[in-house]
Amino acid sequence: MTVLKMSLRNFAAHKGRMVLSAVAVMLSVAFVCGTLVFTDTMNTTFDKLFAATSADVTVNPKDTQDGDGATSRGKPDTLPASVVQQVAEVEGVRRAEGGVTSASVTVVDSRGKNIGPTSGAPTLAGNWTRNDLRSMRIDTGHSPRGPTEIMVDANTADKHHLAIGDTLRTIAVTGDFTARISGIASFKVTNPGAAVLYFDTPTAQRELLGRTGVFTQVSADAKPGVSDTALKRRVGAALGAGRYELRTQKEAAAENQADVGSFMDVVRYALLGFAGIAFLVGIFLIINTFSMLVAQRTREIGLMRAIGSSRKQINRSVLIEALLLGSVGSVLGVGAGVGLAIGLMEIMSSMGMDLSTRDLTVVRTTPVVGLVLGIVVTVVAAYLPARKAGTISPMAALLDAGTPADGRAGAIRAAVGLLLTAAGGFGLWTAARADTAGAGSLWLGGGIVLSLLGFVLFGPVLAGAVVKVISLLVLRLFGPVGRLAERNALRNPRRTGATGAALMIGLALVACLTVVGSSMVASATGELDKSVGADFIIQSDSGQLITPKARAALAASPNLSHVTDYRSIGVRMTSPDGVTDKTDITAADPSYAKDVRRETVAGRLTDAYGKNSMSVGDAYAKKHDVEVGDRVKVAFTGGKQAVLTVRAITTDDVSIDQGARYISTATAEEYLPGGLPPNTIMFAQATDGRQDQAYASLKKAMAPYPQYKVEDRTDFKQTLKDQVGQLLNMVYGLLALAIIVAVLGVVNTLALSVVERTREIGLMRAIGLSRRQLRRMIRLESVVIALFGALLGLGLGMGWGVTAQRLLALEGLKILEIPWTTIVTVFVASAFVGLFAALVPAFRAGRMNVLTAIATD
Repeated sequence: MTVLKMSLRNFAAHKGRMVLSAVAVMLSVAFVCGTLVFTDTMNTTFDKLFAATSADVTVNPKDTQDGDGATSRGKPDTLPASVVQQVAEVEGVRRAEGGVTSASVTVVDSRGKNIGPTSGAPTLAGNWTRNDLRSMRIDTGHSPRGPTEIMVDANTADKHHLAIGDTLRTIAVTGDFTARISGIASFKVTNPGAAVLYFDTPTAQRELLGRTGVFTQVSADAKPGVSDTALKRRVGAALGAGRYELRTQKEAAAENQADVGSFMDVVRYALLGFAGIAFLVGIFLIINTFSMLVAQRTREIGLMRAIGSSRKQINRSVLIEALLLGSVGSVLGVGAGVGLAIGLMEIMSSMGMDLSTRDLTVVRTTPVVGLVLGIVVTVVAAYLPARKAGTISPMAALLDAGTPADGRAGAIRAAVGLLLTAAGGFGLWTAARADTAGAGSLWLGGGIVLSLLGFVLFGPVLAGAVVKVISLLVLRLFGPVGRLAERNALRNPRRTGATGAALMIGLALVACLTVVGSSMVASATGELDKSVGADFIIQSDSGQLITPKARAALAASPNLSHVTDYRSIGVRMTSPDGVTDKTDITAADPSYAKDVRRETVAGRLTDAYGKNSMSVGDAYAKKHDVEVGDRVKVAFTGGKQAVLTVRAITTDDVSIDQGARYISTATAEEYLPGGLPPNTIMFAQATDGRQDQAYASLKKAMAPYPQYKVEDRTDFKQTLKDQVGQLLNMVYGLLALAIIVAVLGVVNTLALSVVERTREIGLMRAIGLSRRQLRRMIRLESVVIALFGALLGLGLGMGWGVTAQRLLALEGLKILEIPWTTIVTVFVASAFVGLFAALVPAFRAGRMNVLTAIATD
């Protein structure tokens, strides 16, 4: 019999036992392929959108607001309308027109509800131009023809049930105004979720930019035969070198895609990371499966060796089975991955980010990556069992004797595991003692990897002791059946360790992230209680600046003792040692010193709000050797240059306003004659004894501005908990794949174990063990394996989480909180996972015919 025929026969004979391993491979490959298809589809969607919305050449003003910390005034940069005529007169220009676009707007319907996206996509408002016909078409009505008309995109109209004639209110930094819907336009390409609104040009200039005669960009289309590059060169020469930023259609699309690409890379690598965890867990399942299959076929392998099969042939036979398993699982995984990507697109669409299956992108490399990865991982995981099968001598196999090298290999494995665990512990200990978070994070990463590998290798040694302790507390309550389950779990510590390790990995990450998340919330709320003296905080979740009208409504609200302005201003700051940084500086009212209690290491913070005075953080002071009384040159973006005296140095050992540099609002006004930017956040203090009335008044004052939230301390703490909770829930959902694969591993191990113990089960049934007792024994064995993995995983994860919190403490998050309720709940839930995993193996064992089982050879 050839090796291939033998492998095919064995694969077909054990196909039922291979199913769960194939499912594990399929899930892991599906996660990888689904991630690649999903992110490629998103990239395709944005590529089409950016290509459709970009003119042949676009002229933009020089960026004076963005940069390392510089903050916008709430209005985009502009260029004079005369540039449109200059561009139109350039040779090769077929058409030039000015455009207005602003993302600093909020649009509400007649019920006062914000119609902007909730997915994080922007609300874009601008003027309707011929360039927009590249990407939009008017479905109903007409384009806006005056200050009382507005056109909205069809997706937004459908979501909020808007129709021609409905009134919308637009809120911008320059003011707010109402207009009726005159038309509804739809995208010719997929809209990823932005809300888009159009006005006529004079209205867009006046209401969004604050004045007419200016634009945010100029779009130029080339005449036939003129390339974009040539047109860009000609327009640049006509306008003067360096005065404006010019981009071809390809350059504009690439720049926009780069901005989106950084976010997409984070999404892709995060999802692939979770897929890698699932693959790692799947490796244990495959190793266990093939180890048990090899053990069950020991006598068969001995007979084959006795009739002339070589070690290489036996080895090759097992690897071919793994190749078949990997191929089947990977092919199914590629198909499931496309389905998973479509499912993710539907989920994103329900959250407000519209993705069309018309743009579904499956590049040629995606199936290749899935197939190669799935097959290679499966074959590599089966290599050790295959090698072991090849080393079994014919006589030992025929006598059902084990391999002499087993004990020695186990000792070496345990020694290596202990060494790696010690190295991982040292890495975690070093990370906890690090002086900076950056240096400590490297030690933390190394410690996590090494300790995880160490526990995996050292697991069989731990299994003996840990399972006995768990059995003493849990299994002994079930009498002889519990002792039988304990013996079965201890019969093969290596198998128990490998099965438990699969569950350990997922739960270790759950425990680590739970500790980190709880510590972050506890630290932030503790810092809030300690540092924030204000009764109320007013801000926008989407980062919208507080408009002057909204600010005036807040200031006029009754039952308040004071309201504090807080603005971020872009500056270039030159320290006494001559180093210049582009950063931002905080302009606040003197009452801010009461609203946020910042500790100082030198000077008094109240002095920093005096004329031509400021404060700096102690990290900046140490870096540039700044002391109280030193002078710092500050060049305000769009304003004058000042020389400010350092009156206070604040500690950076906080999580709120870490590293902030403060000046007074009056000082900022002196050096920004064009006016201050709007507030990024505001604080308010209630009159003594009137907190409830003040809270109600502020809520009422902000009701016309749904983009802002009024929060007291309780609200703010709950928001922090909700934000961290949402992030953790998303991570738990992704880790669920690894835990599902781990559960499949427990099921597979128990199913193969039942087959392996067929004669033993038959004998126990013959001497009086009932079917009910048999099923309970298998369920208890599964429970103890699950609890073993959970105990190791939760303990390891808490160690990682405590170390990570030590690094967060360097960033001001000092409180360590271990959520014991969650940890205990997860541990108890692991027992139910074990019960669930044992349902099918226990049922099959209970149906086993006693005489047939005894006769099994």
